[in-house]
Amino acid sequence: MSAGQGSAGNVIAAICSLFIPGLGQLVQGRVLSAILWFVAACIAGAITWVLTVSLFPFGWFVVSLFSCISAAIYRPGR
Repeated sequence: MSAGQGSAGNVIAAICSLFIPGLGQLVQGRVLSAILWFVAACIAGAITWVLTVSLFPFGWFVVSLFSCISAAIYRPGR
């Protein structure tokens, strides 16, 4: 779907990953990467929830930012 870094496909994938980590990678066809980003976000969210006992999912947010960046700079064939 995406032609390379900065393409419309990568922008869409990055926006998807900002909301749900791994969704952008799934849109790009990278299933294993998508699963790993989503699991990482769940673990980070759970850890920060246990440590802070708050409803603000800080860990989830941090992982979603990194997932977003990963989707935005992805170049197929590398």
